[in-house]
Amino acid sequence: MSDTHRTTTPSSTPDEPRSPQQLADDVVARVLARAGTALQSGATVHSAYDGDQLDLEERTSLRRVAGLSTELEDVTEVEYRALRLERVVLVGVWGTGTVQGAEVSLRELAALAETAGSQVLEGVLQRRAKPDPSTYLGSGKAAELASVVAAVGADTVVVDGELAPSQRRALEDIVRVKVVDRTALILDIFAQHAKSREGKAQVELAQLEYLLPRLRGWGESMSRQAGGQVGGAGAGMGSRGPGETKIELDRRRIRNRMAKLRREIAAMQPARLTKRASRKRNAIPSVAIAGYTNAGKSSLLNRLTNAGVLVENALFATLDPTVRRAETSDGRLYTLADTVGFVRALPHQLVEAFRSTLEEVADADLILHVVDASHPDPEGQIAAVRHVFADIPGAMDVPEIIVLNKADLAEPEAIARLRSRELHSIVVSAHSGEGIVELQELVADQLPRPGVAVDVVVPYHRGDLVSRVHEHGDIQAEEHVEQGTHLRARVDESLAAELEAAAARTA
Repeated sequence: MSDTHRTTTPSSTPDEPRSPQQLADDVVARVLARAGTALQSGATVHSAYDGDQLDLEERTSLRRVAGLSTELEDVTEVEYRALRLERVVLVGVWGTGTVQGAEVSLRELAALAETAGSQVLEGVLQRRAKPDPSTYLGSGKAAELASVVAAVGADTVVVDGELAPSQRRALEDIVRVKVVDRTALILDIFAQHAKSREGKAQVELAQLEYLLPRLRGWGESMSRQAGGQVGGAGAGMGSRGPGETKIELDRRRIRNRMAKLRREIAAMQPARLTKRASRKRNAIPSVAIAGYTNAGKSSLLNRLTNAGVLVENALFATLDPTVRRAETSDGRLYTLADTVGFVRALPHQLVEAFRSTLEEVADADLILHVVDASHPDPEGQIAAVRHVFADIPGAMDVPEIIVLNKADLAEPEAIARLRSRELHSIVVSAHSGEGIVELQELVADQLPRPGVAVDVVVPYHRGDLVSRVHEHGDIQAEEHVEQGTHLRARVDESLAAELEAAAARTA
């Protein structure tokens, strides 16, 4: 037994009791009535700490354009087809949970579609125990969806879930337009926003892993045999003899490309390991900023370090990790690393491909878990992020501070509820600056302190050692005497050995 709900205005009055079907109607109507502002009301708001935002200007300089048909009518449209603004219909299946949960999920799907450059026209929210194994919606509801797509003139259907290859093919055959699931949509956003060489390689690897089992032949073009002279000339060794179909050749090419990308990503790892080893050798603590996408991680990094990284009211605006130097109030140095954002049901292909990047979280001494306190379901965001942490070896063992961001937009009741559940938390606003000083003090208190206590007299000609103690140690007392600088401090083991050796020569 299932019900499908459209974005229609309920006919009952506010005084009448609401049925589950009418409540679901209200859900989709409220979500898609805000189709242009599903991310949040208003455009991106910047502060003085965000810098010139040149990356944002570059990103917004190329926008998809409307008015181009799905089918090419003129050869001049070919080069513009990739820029066409896709008009999409959202599809969700509501099996368990509450009406509010269904609303949050559909709103997030709309935000993902808008971030990818699409225009959300309408949505269908179906209530059924579990998705249909054949067409996800069932044959009758799929036919109803086809009529909705034809009526609004959509060219893409976006499904709030991951479709099996057979489900996608069956649904495309019925609705007669392109069908995209949630995983493909997220991968598309990552492909648009990746900038670094490593980031692009990671995204391409994730896309190929997703594509491989979904490769589809059109007509007989994928069934041609590639043996004999055709195989020898076109595909080389391995394709001669009785031959193999074109789709098999394409799969082999994809596997070869995936193997090459894995080698490239592995070859990039030593550079990152060298940087981490340098920080560890100098005993510089590291703090990782992690959290749900669009929670304000980049804004917080800019506020704390004046990094000037890109800030945009969009999901997955920044993908490449950014590491910046910071300093505590007592002069101790540490690094702040902004990591890729997470989302509900983050595709496992991305978790695997970005594993080397996510290692920044596991190798950190402290995690600032940024949460959007103004979001309708912040508890769900926290659970989704910790679910990804569980897939990163060692990440769950790192001390964590819950940073409730966007305090200027959040309801006081929501903040009180979150603080009662997350005892190790702090309320801030990266935009207004509220709570930033308190956060810096909390970070300084939580950072690991050097473990070796020293009481030495450093000769004056070894001022470099005194400088290193000021940078990386915890000085308890300092006095200038006849033989040199008398220090009582806590430092790491290697620096303690150098200080003891210098003091022994003076004695």
